[in-house]
Amino acid sequence: MEKKVEIRLKQLVKDRGVSLRELARLSDIEPSIVNKLANNKREKIYLPHIERIADALDISDISEIIRLK
Repeated sequence: MEKKVEIRLKQLVKDRGVSLRELARLSDIEPSIVNKLANNKREKIYLPHIERIADALDISDISEIIRLK
C-alpha cells in the first residue's frame, strides 16, 4: 500500500472561518502557492511556508496541517 502526504488546508480554513486568500495574506505566502497546497497539487513543500501557516492559524501541532495517508 502506497502512502501519500496530505495537506489539510481546506479543512483548516473552513474550520476557522477564513478563506484561502485570507490565509495567504495572513501568512505572507503567494495565493497561488496556498491554493496548490490546499489542493495537494504541490510536490515540494517549503517548511517555512508550513511554519507561517501554523502561525497564521495558531496551530502548534504539525499533524493538524500535514497527514500521512
